[in-house]
Amino acid sequence: MIAKSELLINSDGSVFHLHIKPEHLADTVIMVGDPERVSMIGAFFDSFEDEGQSREFRHFTGTYKGRRMTCVSHGIGTDNIDIVMTELDALANIDFETREPRAEHRRLTLLRLGTCGAIQPDIPLGSPILSQVSIGFDCLMRWYENIGKINLQDYEDDFVRHMDWDAAGLPRPYFVKASQKLIDYLSDWTVPGMTISAPGFYGPQGRVLRLGLAMPDMLEKLESWRYDGRRITNFEMESSALAGLAAHLGHDATTICCAIANRYAGESNTDYKPYVSKMIQTALDKLAAL
Repeated sequence: MIAKSELLINSDGSVFHLHIKPEHLADTVIMVGDPERVSMIGAFFDSFEDEGQSREFRHFTGTYKGRRMTCVSHGIGTDNIDIVMTELDALANIDFETREPRAEHRRLTLLRLGTCGAIQPDIPLGSPILSQVSIGFDCLMRWYENIGKINLQDYEDDFVRHMDWDAAGLPRPYFVKASQKLIDYLSDWTVPGMTISAPGFYGPQGRVLRLGLAMPDMLEKLESWRYDGRRITNFEMESSALAGLAAHLGHDATTICCAIANRYAGESNTDYKPYVSKMIQTALDKLAAL
C-alpha cells in the first residue's frame, strides 16, 4: 500500500496537484505549459465532460473528431513535469481505493505542444520541431534509479568531450529518446529535432544580461556538435523529463515545439499564435487518427 504521505488524494477523490479524478483521464493526453493555451486547444474540441484548475495546472477532458482526449497545463520547468507525469501515471495505474498499483498496466499517449528557440540557421521561425532525442541539462532523471535504462550513454560521452563539459563544473546531462511509435507517426510534418531541456531561460540557455556564463562559447559548441546523424536543433525547458519519465513508466511520449526564436540568427517573433494554432490543429488531427 502506498502511504497517504506519498500519494496525496484530495477529499473529492482527485489527485493532489492536478485535481483530476481517475475516471476523467483519457488515454490520449495533450500537455502544454501555459494554462491559457488550454483554452486555445479547447476551442477545437467538439464536447467536454470535465474541466478545472489548481494553481498552474489547468485541465479538461473532451472529444475531438470522436477521439477522447485530456489536455493539461504543466507550467514551466522539468520540476513541474515531475509532478504532472507522476500524477497522470498514478491516475492511470494506481487504484485510489486500495492505494496499490493496478494489476494491468495502462499505457498513455502523451504529446507536449510548446514553443522553443531554434539554434540552427536553416530552421525558419514557425517551424514545428519534433523532439526525437531530448538532452536534460536539469538532472531530474538522475534522482530516479536505473538511469542507464533510458540514457543514451554514447551520446552523453561524446557530447561531454565535445563541449569540454566537466571543465565548466556543470552537472552531467542525460539523453533520452522519445517514443519510437510517435517519432514514426509524427515525422511527416515536423522538423527532426534533438532538443535541450534547460533548467532556466537565461544562463542555462546561453543568454547574457548582467551575469556572465560558466561556458561563454556554449552556443557555438552546441551548434557544431553532430552525433549519429543528429544535431541539436532547439532549446526548451520540459521535454527531457517528459521523455525520461514516460520511458520509465511505460508510456508513449514526445514533444513538438513551434520555433518562435532563432538564436543563431538573433531573431524572434512574439506574434507567433498563428503558427502555434496551426501546430495544434495538425497535432489534434494526427492524434484523432492514431
